[in-house]
Amino acid sequence: MTSLTIFIDAARYATAKELHLALKMLLDLPEYYGCNADALYDCLSERTGKPVSLCILTPGEGEVADALRKVIRVVEDLGGDTKVL
Repeated sequence: MTSLTIFIDAARYATAKELHLALKMLLDLPEYYGCNADALYDCLSERTGKPVSLCILTPGEGEVADALRKVIRVVEDLGGDTKVL
């Protein structure tokens, strides 16, 4: 099974919410997506098919880096993979 690959340059985001809004768009998440790791887990676990593969261009700083670590954990818990480029 192939995965859905997305590229994240976390340095582009000033807040965790901005990161999650970008994920919402990139992953075509539903309108009710709550913009946090728990909501990401719920939305991605409802999907069948392709796991997500994250390619991290830069990890960001502060709250964005913290949020990205949680996103990575969610993706990996659901069978996806992550790569730091």
